[in-house]
Formats: sequence, C-alpha cells, structure tokens
Amino acid sequence: MTIPKPIFVIEHLEPKTGKWLLFEYEHASQIVGKNRLLFTNVKRKSDRLKLSKFGAVEQKSAAEIFNHAKVLILDPKAELPLKPEDFADKEAVVIGGILGDHPPKGRTNKLLTSRFPSAAVRNIGKMQFAIDGAVYVAKLVSEGTPLEKVLVKEGLSLRLNEQAEVYLPYAYPLRDGKPVISQKLVTYLCSEEIVKDEEKLLKRAVAKSSKPKSRV
Repeated sequence: MTIPKPIFVIEHLEPKTGKWLLFEYEHASQIVGKNRLLFTNVKRKSDRLKLSKFGAVEQKSAAEIFNHAKVLILDPKAELPLKPEDFADKEAVVIGGILGDHPPKGRTNKLLTSRFPSAAVRNIGKMQFAIDGAVYVAKLVSEGTPLEKVLVKEGLSLRLNEQAEVYLPYAYPLRDGKPVISQKLVTYLCSEEIVKDEEKLLKRAVAKSSKPKSRV
C-alpha cells in the first residue's frame, strides 16, 4: 500500500507527556490517520509505547531523519503563509509537539525551526494553534484548500457550570461551524480530574525544588 504524501510529523518537545498532550496527539492521529502520522524526538521508552497507539514513533529528531529540503515546518513566526503549492515536492510537514504558552514564547522557532536551516518554513496564521488544530489546517491546505478559506475561531470558552468556565486563548479551526478540538480534552478540562493532576504536578515541583543540591 502506498501512503500518500506528505506524512505529518509531530516533533515531541515537551519534557512531560501528560494527559492534555496525549489527547491532542490522539486527535491528530484521528484527523490524518495513524498510517500518516510520525512522532519524532521521543526519548523515553514509556512515551514511545504510549504514542505507538497513534502513529509511528522515532527516538531521533525529524532533523536527523529527513532531507531538510523536502520538509515543511509550521512556525507562527514564519514570514510566509502556507499555500497548497508548498507541498508539491515535500515529503513531510513538521509540527512542534508543544503545549501553548500565553503569551507565546516562540518555542517552535527556538526548538524546531532553528534545526532545519534549509527547510521551507510557513505559518498558518500568527496565532497559536493547538497541535491537533495545526495538523487539521495543514491537512486541508495539503489537499488544496487555500489557507484564507479555513475558518478559525480565536479563543474558546468551555462552560463548567452557571458560574464558571475555562477559557483557552488559542486559535481553533472550524469544521461545520464547530471548533476542531479533542472531545476527550474538553471532558478532561471540564472535570475535577485536571485539578487533581495539577495538584500532583505542583507537589512534585515543590518536592523537587526543596531537595538539597549537591556541590561540585
């Protein structure tokens, strides 16, 4: 079976592989298909096992695997917008596996783009997209949809109850008028589970910072 080009590559760049990240990865796999998704730079064996459910997995960085001239990098700081013709001679489109910062810190440029000096670098808008949202937009453009035809919603509010909501300050492409977002992530963000997870992470961070430092 011939796999259509390009393949979609997510360069794993987060130190921790938490539930939020996994939900976005899983949704990206559902968007393009497991056979067209490759996770790179996955150093931990336990993470490689988890991600193998969603696509192929490589311990090496994408920069070590691909001919840079055959690669498209998605970076909000890129000068040029992504166009369908950009995919003509490309084997892969690489997206940073990074959870967004607010305000943005330009980590895609620092951690990913800088490692591909001869690759074509494009943006899908100057806003921050979720990983799965970026994959969705790239897929549409690769299939011939002009970027300006992809409808996008900036900022998303998730209602918890009558008194509270969760606000996500990122950009989300729209499909049939609805934001493209993992429904598992929506359920998670609206549950008490995320509060417990955040408390665990905070306790670990405090415990780690309180450990005595060895002298060299």
